[in-house]
Amino acid sequence: MSFEKMKLNTDQVQSFWSQHSKEPLSDIVPLSGGEWSQAFGFKQGGEDYVVRFGQDKDDYLRDKLMSGHASTVLPIPRVLEVGEAFDGYYAISERAFGTMIDQLDKPAMKRVMPSLFTTMDAIRQTDISGTTGFGHLQTDGNAKHASWYEVLLDVANDSVYRKIHGWKAGLASSPVGIKPFEEAYSLLTELSRDLPEVRSLIHNDLLNHNVLVNDDKITAVIDWANALYGDFLYDLAQFTFWEPIFEPIKGIDWEAAALEHYKSIGLEVPEFKRRLVCCMVRMGLDAQAYYGFKKDWTYLAPVAQRTLQLAKSFNLS
Repeated sequence: MSFEKMKLNTDQVQSFWSQHSKEPLSDIVPLSGGEWSQAFGFKQGGEDYVVRFGQDKDDYLRDKLMSGHASTVLPIPRVLEVGEAFDGYYAISERAFGTMIDQLDKPAMKRVMPSLFTTMDAIRQTDISGTTGFGHLQTDGNAKHASWYEVLLDVANDSVYRKIHGWKAGLASSPVGIKPFEEAYSLLTELSRDLPEVRSLIHNDLLNHNVLVNDDKITAVIDWANALYGDFLYDLAQFTFWEPIFEPIKGIDWEAAALEHYKSIGLEVPEFKRRLVCCMVRMGLDAQAYYGFKKDWTYLAPVAQRTLQLAKSFNLS
């Protein structure tokens, strides 16, 4: 199945709404961000909302499912409605305001870190006892893999059911090629054997314009389309992996900050280093697969290099 981002304008949204609801909306504005969806903010009855349009209904159903876990320490906008529109689907949710965490400078990022770690704690502590499996959340709240090890190694899967199907051919044709991927993947298979089978909720996309901040506090965590069940260190790995590459988080020792935070809350994390390295290597492999699909080579070389360096960095002997 092929997924492409819709290209709608405010007039089309207005027309859709006039057929959808008797109550008028106002102040329609396009919103930035979103790789697979197109979003618009609007007002209705004095309240602020967001409507998104896309071709993957399951993404919106996951958001609706996750919004049921919202709390003061895990602010997730409530999804009010999911339906069909423009040969695809729409989702209407409450609108949250703030600055995207990706847009912060380094001093602001440092100020928001305590709130960010508290938010990651809340994600980790979310009650998922009524669900089963590891890996990508299905719309029923369960996942299909039997172990975290399976999830880590599934990164090499180029299934026709993935949004980025065809990534292997794209990566093979890139200036970097697929060999660095294959070498790092081979190392990951050994490095990740017999890891602790930790099973927590993982957002899996805390960068990429999915976290809003105001007054150094997290005000919303949005877009749970990539959510996983597995090792909670995967959310930390997004910051430790991208730190040398992504400017807003560059020069911050995320690993040391996380360990200090875990110590302050009395959380023991067995095999912290190996687990984190495995998460980072998988994340780097997943990024290479995405670049192969998009045929975007801007960051491919540094990502491939970092992934392989990390895979070689941990000595199992």
